[in-house]
Amino acid sequence: MSGQATSQGRGRRVLLVEDEEAVRMTLRYNLAAQGYVVSEASSGPEGLALARSRTPDLVVLDLMLPELSGEDVCRAIRQESDVPILMLTARAAESDKVVGLGLGADDYMTKPFGVKEFMARVAALLRRAERAPQPEPQAQRVQVGNFTADAESRLVLVDQREVKMSPREFSLLFFLVTHHGRVHSRDALLRAVWGPDFHGDSKTVAVHIRWLREKFEAFPSLPFRINTVFGVGYRLDLAPGVPLQR
Repeated sequence: MSGQATSQGRGRRVLLVEDEEAVRMTLRYNLAAQGYVVSEASSGPEGLALARSRTPDLVVLDLMLPELSGEDVCRAIRQESDVPILMLTARAAESDKVVGLGLGADDYMTKPFGVKEFMARVAALLRRAERAPQPEPQAQRVQVGNFTADAESRLVLVDQREVKMSPREFSLLFFLVTHHGRVHSRDALLRAVWGPDFHGDSKTVAVHIRWLREKFEAFPSLPFRINTVFGVGYRLDLAPGVPLQR
């Protein structure tokens, strides 16, 4: 194998969560041969723990895992991180693909698949992640009543209580707050928050909107609402008489 081939991964960290040993060994061998640093897990809980402790650059995640499903692992990772996720499954139904992408996975492969295609998908996801940094908000801090969001610290407070956000959740919320009163389509939000190089399913916007709503359910005095405009998109509306302060 040429030096160029072995340096392709350039030390990028890949977490491989797969319970089939033969598949895991094959993928690990080919990833390592291309210069990737591979961590392995054979169960859902182990994979989630490694995702939190190793901070990988990419997660390869099997859908059918023991103890904790790939769907649950994907959902948990996506609420904490925007790391690219490549989901693997033995099920070819379109509904499974929609579920995986809707949970926040960036790409999806059905077994059996060729190693060359797998390696190409891995490289493409990492290139896309490198080209799509988090958008920098124009305002650095906004306040609406008892709600505060600080772009520099990525901190969200309601009633002086911190609301934990993944980087993508924060960027989406900050965009909606600073562009309140306007309707934004899913595609417009993808371009504004995920970036023009994102080619995943637009359903990921709906998933992130749902997560934001769930996180604010504990705050009935929240001074805004994220409303669905059916057939169009989403609009964040401020409570009457509560101004936005920058």
